[in-house]
Amino acid sequence: MNNNSQQIYNYTVIIEREEDGGYHAFCPILKGCHSQGETFEETIDNITEAIELYLESLKADSASILLARAIK
Repeated sequence: MNNNSQQIYNYTVIIEREEDGGYHAFCPILKGCHSQGETFEETIDNITEAIELYLESLKADSASILLARAIK
């Protein structure tokens, strides 16, 4: 069995349009995980990268990954 397989996590991301143009995105469950972009698509790419880096940092610190629960 290969131990290099990747886990897939799904997180809620809030994207807000900025008054002066562009977008701001953040992941509420990952404290301090924010990003921005000039376009919606760029913002999605940037917040995805920010989340990946955040999770890599947790793994490097041997911290547990925060799993979001589905709200019914």
